[in-house]
Amino acid sequence: MGVFESIFDIAYLLIVISLGIKLLNNKKSGGRLFGIMAILLGAGDAFHLVPRIISHFTANGFEKNVVALSWGQFVTSITMTIFYVLFYHYYRNLSGDTDDRKKFAIYILAIARIILVLLPQNNWGTADGNYLFGIYRNIPFAILGLLLIIWTYKQKNTTGLKHMSLLIFLSFAFYIPVVLLSDFIPAIGALMLPKTLAYLAIVWLGYSHFNSGKKTQYATVR
Repeated sequence: MGVFESIFDIAYLLIVISLGIKLLNNKKSGGRLFGIMAILLGAGDAFHLVPRIISHFTANGFEKNVVALSWGQFVTSITMTIFYVLFYHYYRNLSGDTDDRKKFAIYILAIARIILVLLPQNNWGTADGNYLFGIYRNIPFAILGLLLIIWTYKQKNTTGLKHMSLLIFLSFAFYIPVVLLSDFIPAIGALMLPKTLAYLAIVWLGYSHFNSGKKTQYATVR
């Protein structure tokens, strides 16, 4: 299982970051933004996944690398939050939905999430994380995700947003049980694999959209 997970993680990181780099040179409006999103996603996840890969091939690796694994989760928690803020702007550009109340809600939830992640009660860098704070810091994150699911679903027929609501829903549907139950049922952690596939699909859909050969008009980010 460790070998399979490691191969999967390496392939995921390489694909996501490579697609992001390619999008940096995309001439379509919004292409560079999505490229930054993809690179941020891959780079942030690498802080958590690379220590896991190393741990799989090291004797007592997960015990020896507990500090790196914990701080990797810390970094990923922040970069994933920023990823969804950028995704909101991707949605805003494509849909033309310039309701600033929505932007305000996304920013407030993202700031609340990051503040909760930064609190020392999380016990980052230790083997004993704080279970309750693991839930607390994910409450604003889950609300942020729910809003994006609803808004993108309403725009499901918009080019570039098709299937995005489903993929965001799946990413949270696989992630939330891990937050709530993995401390008691370690096998639940395997749900992170399909969660990662959902993120890979988000990046692939975005990449395909910007390389479809169709010119699309976008609203200006405000």
